[in-house]
Order: sequence, then structure tokens, then C-alpha cells
Amino acid sequence: MLVAAATLSACTAGPSVRPEIVTNDGAGGSTTQSVQPNEVPPLEEADSNIQWRTCSGEIRDALSTPQIPGWLKINCGRVNGVLDSPYAPDRGTARIQLLKAGDGPVPIAVVNDVDGTPGTIYAARLAASLPQAFFQKFQLIGMDRRGTGNSAAVNCVPQQIRREMIEPDPAALDVDAWFEAAQTAGQQCSITLERQLPAIDTWRTAADLDSLRSGLGVSRLNAIGHGEGSRVVSMFADRFPDRVGRLVLDGVPDPTPDAQLAFEGVAKGGEAAWDAFVADCVQRRCELGTAPERVISDLMGRLRTNPIPGNEGLDVTAGAAMHAIAIGLSDRRSWPALATALAKANGGDGSGLLTILTPTAVGSDVQVASLDGALVTICNDMKTRLSPDQVRNAAEDWQDRFPLFGPVAAQRLAFCGPWTVPDHPLPTPTGRGAPPILVIGTASDAVTPLDGSQRAAQQLDSGVFLSWQGAGHGALGFSTCATTAAIGFLTEGAVPRNGTVCPP
Repeated sequence: MLVAAATLSACTAGPSVRPEIVTNDGAGGSTTQSVQPNEVPPLEEADSNIQWRTCSGEIRDALSTPQIPGWLKINCGRVNGVLDSPYAPDRGTARIQLLKAGDGPVPIAVVNDVDGTPGTIYAARLAASLPQAFFQKFQLIGMDRRGTGNSAAVNCVPQQIRREMIEPDPAALDVDAWFEAAQTAGQQCSITLERQLPAIDTWRTAADLDSLRSGLGVSRLNAIGHGEGSRVVSMFADRFPDRVGRLVLDGVPDPTPDAQLAFEGVAKGGEAAWDAFVADCVQRRCELGTAPERVISDLMGRLRTNPIPGNEGLDVTAGAAMHAIAIGLSDRRSWPALATALAKANGGDGSGLLTILTPTAVGSDVQVASLDGALVTICNDMKTRLSPDQVRNAAEDWQDRFPLFGPVAAQRLAFCGPWTVPDHPLPTPTGRGAPPILVIGTASDAVTPLDGSQRAAQQLDSGVFLSWQGAGHGALGFSTCATTAAIGFLTEGAVPRNGTVCPP
């Protein structure tokens, strides 16, 4: 359990402005408080019209492992956003699933990666890692992004096509096959979703945050964005700068419109995260022994010729194993489970890797595969469309420089190549006119690499950058220094010094 009053070892924060908590008595948060761009807004208590109820059995089951502490009260609700398809602007309904963790009077919205754990579940797990005293003042409101989780999750890619996207060995650099599978996936999603397809993107999800703000009855929204979810929060700041409260972005994707450059960073970050995983594995004396890299190299060689039969949705091939490793590296807490899964696969049992892959590539009776919603959102957001030759050139270059994750990043880059031109490609957010925004980067992050997060902070007019010299995807809940700085910013309005570095 982290302690809010812990000393910031090698982590220096600026002076606290200690704003008071004010009660918002305007209906729907319609009155926006006047705040200068360099000022931290005061906190507001919720005056919510959202109906909070006991969460469904599905959500309770998802929170049973690991168990949420008994002191943390969990409830669920919904808010309606505007679908806003380009075929029916400002019309239609997007029903958004919410989860409230804690009972403090001041709400903080939480948004996660589009291809990660649903925002509701992520918010509850994040809350469990924070000090109990934090919830005397705050409540975390996790939001499943439109098209994911329980917010009308997209289910448009046939399972056979998912297999064709996941099972092939990225190292074979079969770019034409990547494009063929992606083109079929795009066609099927276009047929299934029809006019809803272009409405599932980050630009419109940012408006869902404003619908949440209104439902909570506050004039300014406090929020935490994790990983790619930070892009939604920063876009909210760009679209609604006068409605921004205290924002913390924990790992932000590279804001460059050059998709090739962004995915190159992901390949580099994956290699760094893998090196950190190997070092952690050896230090813990994990099941992979003293030379995990050699074990994995041997495993991949065997899987290329003799895949491990799986279930009817997926086999454990070299490609599936690499995607499982990429997913496992994204959550520091899952590193022991990833090591165990790889050791079991080395002995011919692929069940552990399938457990990691199933939520993404197969889904279950109660939750569709997250690959579909991620594919639609990411490709709708992406401005550039690369040809097979461009992807092939990048893949060959990255395979030389980033042997493990270069091919994986190139394959993911190819998935949006055949996608139709988006209705509203995501602009680079600047948050012009917004109050200070705390941006946290992690040195060895396989999803949102440090360099990209730093560039994102520089693009924000009021961005304040803090880095953690650790490993994993995101720092909140892992780095005492970074977590304490974020708590100080949210609670006291204490803005860390730009460029602050937290130790590993």
C-alpha cells in the first residue's frame, strides 16, 4: 500500500497552492469557473445525476482476481454520450459503462488503453493500489470507452480472421498476408457497423468525457489517462479547455502524425521492456532460469515448426507467443504470470499463453475480443496509410535493429494500411488555454515509450513532464515517487518541477 505522505525520493514537487474544495451547485456543471492557464483549478464536489447501482456479476467476477480490498466501495452506472456519426452529426446515443471506486466527494475520471483492460476494471485496480486516505476526498470513475468493454463493444472481425492476424510469425515478414487479413477485417467491420464505424474514435470519445462531466455535475473534469487512454484525456483538454480540471496522463502515445515513426518507437520500447523483464526474471529466480533469452529463443524455434494446439479459437504459434509477450509486458503486475506461462509453453503446455491472449484475440461468453474495438479506434484515429512496400521496408529495418519487437510493430502498422480514410483523423493536441497537465513517462515502456510521452508533454501548452526510470506500462501504482507526485497534484494542486526524474 502506498502512503500519500511518503517522501519523494529524488522526486521534487513545486509549492502547494492548497485550494479549497468547493461545492458545485449549478445544474449539470453548466457554470465554468474562471481559471488562468497557469493556475491549478479548485476541486469541486460531485452533484451527480448518475444512478449508481451494484455492479453486474460479470464485473464483480473480473474484480475477484486479484481481490479488491474490502474498504474500497464499488458501484456501477451508465451515462449517455452522443454517437455523432458523420452520417448523422450530433445525433444518436453512445451508452457508456461506468464504475465508481470510493466514496469521496470529488470525482476523477479514469480512461485506459483501448486495447487493454476495460476502463472500469482498470479504475478499480488502480484505486486498490492507492492509499485508503486518498478516498476520503476522491472517487475514481472508470469509463469503458465507446466500442469496448460494456460500452457496446465492437464485435466485427470473424474469429478466423483474428487468427490470421495473431498466429502468423511476425519474423517471417509476410507483409502481403498481413495486409490481406487486415483488409478482410476492415471490410467485415464496415459491413457489421455500417454508419457507426467512423463514430468509434478518440475524437468522439473525448466528447463522452464531457458527457460524463455533465452527469457528475461539475464544471471542470479531473481525470487520469493511462497509456493510450491519455490520448482521450489530452483530446478532451484540446476540445474543452475551459472544462479541464486536474489532469494526469500516465504514459502518452507519441503525438507525431507519422505512424511509421510512432510504431518505430513502440518497437524500441518493447525491446527495453523485454530487457527489464529478463533482468527482473533472473533477479526473482523465475521459472525461466538464469538465461531467459536463450529459453525464449529455443521456444520460438520450436513453435515455428510445431505449434502447440490450443482451443477452437487459437493455437500457440510463434506469432501468438510474441503477441502474448507484448500483452504481458504491458502490465508489470503480470510479469510473474508471463514468466510462468512461457516456462509452461517451453514444456509443451500453451495454456498460460492462451490465458493472456484470450481477452484480446478470442473473447468469452460475456466479453467480446478487445482486438476489434482497438482495431477500429486506432485505424480511425490514424492519419497515414502505408503501402505494403513501405511497411516491408520498415519491417526489414526494424528487424535488424529491434529483433524481437520490430516485426511485431511492423505487423501492427500494417493492420491500418488497407483501412478507409477516417472521417476525423486525430489532430495533435495542444491543450491551448488549459491549466497545468501532469504528464508521466516510464523509461522502459512497451506501449507508450518514454520519448513519445516526452514529446506529447512538449506539445501541450501547459504540459509538465515527470519521468520514472523504471519499467512497465505506466508509473502510477508502481513508482512511489511518481504516484506521490500525482497524488500531491490531484489533492493539493502541487505542480512538480518540469523535468523531474523519479528513480527506478
